[in-house]
Amino acid sequence: MSPDWLPLAAHWLFLGGAAFFAGMVDAVVGGGGLVQIPVLFSALPADTPIATIFGTNKLASFAGTGSAVWRYARRVSIPWRVVLPATLLALAGAWIGAALVAWLPRDWMRPLVLVLMISAAVYTFMNKNFGHVETRELTPRDRWRGGLLGLVIGLYDGFFGPGTGSFLLFAFVRLFGMDFLRASASAKVINSATNIAAIGFFASHGPLLWSTGIGMAGCNLIGAQIGSAMALRHGSGFIRKAFLVVVVTLIGKLAFDLLR
Repeated sequence: MSPDWLPLAAHWLFLGGAAFFAGMVDAVVGGGGLVQIPVLFSALPADTPIATIFGTNKLASFAGTGSAVWRYARRVSIPWRVVLPATLLALAGAWIGAALVAWLPRDWMRPLVLVLMISAAVYTFMNKNFGHVETRELTPRDRWRGGLLGLVIGLYDGFFGPGTGSFLLFAFVRLFGMDFLRASASAKVINSATNIAAIGFFASHGPLLWSTGIGMAGCNLIGAQIGSAMALRHGSGFIRKAFLVVVVTLIGKLAFDLLR
């Protein structure tokens, strides 16, 4: 390899490695954007539009999330009567939330999200059996609760984004009595829908870096397959520990952003 190709190879190795790790983490508990977005900001030119960066991130994430759904669906019983209405309303909510970015400041979300993340982490840590087993049967009323959850999460994901997968995971366990494994599988379905909505919105508001996004998508997909295999093999206890790690990391990032 000639010296001229070395910087380009390092660039792609950097992006590909980040996408692989993001896909692996995202398939288990969400939070892949914590890895991919900072990497894209550092690897791309400073004048790259925000819509281009965020849209390219979603393009890379969609492949991994979609493949994780396929793998989970083969092994885990996804409660479609709750997940389907949540997915449809999340799709609409994500588009609306992305549109609100142009009208409302996003900075006011940081303190609220930080408080919610700390609360989720403390609750999960203090309740040792939280999410290990299913605690109740789903009811017809859960269909409407699922739809409301999807709408709220979709709005949040489109408007702000960090921690969407983790919020979904916590909500499915806390509100619907699922174990962490089933909740993770259900969250991936909704994440796939919000990714589609975000890609459509950002593609219509700025050019996406298709070659970069597709290249990262391949690495993200491989990481997602490994991550979902680990989750299926080790079960809810493993996902609970990974959830706490990701949430604590997100808390640190949000706190740092606020202090800065």
